[in-house]
Amino acid sequence: MTPMTTGGETTTPAGSARRALVGRLSWGLADQAASSVTNFAVGVYVARSLGLAAFGVFSLAWVTYGVVLSVSRGLATDPLVVRFSGVPDASWRGAVARSSGTALGVGAAIGAACVVAGPALGGSVGSAFTCLGVMLPGLLLQDAWRYAFFAAGTGRKAFVNDVVWGVALVPAMVVAARVGSVAAFVLAWGASAAVAAVYGCFQAGIRPRPAGARAWLREQRDLSYRYLVENVGVSGASQLRAYGLGAIVGVGAVGAVRGAELLLGPFLAVLMGLSLVTVAEAARVLRRAPHRLARFCLLLGGGQAAAALLWGTALLLMPDRLGELVLGDVWSSAAELIVPATLGVAGAGLGTGAAAGLRALGAARRSLRSQLFASACYVIGGLGGAALAGTVGSAWGVAAATVCSSAVWWLHLRSALRERHQDLSREVRTP
Repeated sequence: MTPMTTGGETTTPAGSARRALVGRLSWGLADQAASSVTNFAVGVYVARSLGLAAFGVFSLAWVTYGVVLSVSRGLATDPLVVRFSGVPDASWRGAVARSSGTALGVGAAIGAACVVAGPALGGSVGSAFTCLGVMLPGLLLQDAWRYAFFAAGTGRKAFVNDVVWGVALVPAMVVAARVGSVAAFVLAWGASAAVAAVYGCFQAGIRPRPAGARAWLREQRDLSYRYLVENVGVSGASQLRAYGLGAIVGVGAVGAVRGAELLLGPFLAVLMGLSLVTVAEAARVLRRAPHRLARFCLLLGGGQAAAALLWGTALLLMPDRLGELVLGDVWSSAAELIVPATLGVAGAGLGTGAAAGLRALGAARRSLRSQLFASACYVIGGLGGAALAGTVGSAWGVAAATVCSSAVWWLHLRSALRERHQDLSREVRTP
């Protein structure tokens, strides 16, 4: 391969490609860091401003937003990342217009349902859901821009968009604190996201086309509806485990599990940051060097699993005094869960590599089967372990379920790669 010289520095196309990959991954981590810091700050500020009961109401709206976000990603942005990463600009722009319009449509439809349900619920819960319904279109559009930018390989724009949201949150939260109601905080949170969503239109130079949502769903139906079920299955399994654990063991058990998750929080932020770009990168590998996809997925999953184990080891070496400083009275209960929680996250990281490969291949049926199996194992392991051995048993049950699920992800990826190879061989033999 002939070297290329630029400014006195000799590089190769392969070296340039590796640096470009590292750059895109770095922007994914930076964007997730900005998003995580913003979410953490909002949670702490609202909790300190409203108190426990009102913060619980705000959390209900937050959890509902998470479920709706799973719906929007499954229908709108997940297919976009799979099929329009690294494509020509004209193709990307047309797809983003329809995809972002679909996200707006999902927000408007579910938002209208929240507005109708709000008065029926009544009280602070009803007003919070009414305000959430009004703000959902802007919240979902802001998230759609993030995925659109990562599909184009311009993660810097996603990072800037999240920073704009964070900056807009500051005055909005100050005003909400003066009002002192849950509804005010929901409006402040959603309005600042809407500011970032509008800014995203200028960043992309694209106007969302809600009228194109029907065409988008029709074109992507082989992926979108399976991704919808898959995404909702993930969030639903987590909620079922939390509710079931509280019923079987008690609310304190849920707090202990949450404490262990907070200890793993920095690593989970890295994991989520990588997830923003891994599918797009796997899709690029598939287009440019299909024979390297399996190796890419193995390096991705293995690297994340190893990093999780290293983080867990560091937590085990953390002095009790420091742990109590971070978590207070929760530390003693959470510390007992570090080992199984770490193994669970390592298993999830290993499976993420295979999941990225399946999505890049467009193997939505296999991806859905894997995720439904993983969700079922997660609930059964978490609740079965709780019934047998309390909080610690639940943590070990989830760890075992996650490792088993990771094996299923990899078996499905292996089968999908074999099927693709057979299909290509048939095409070559066909005159």
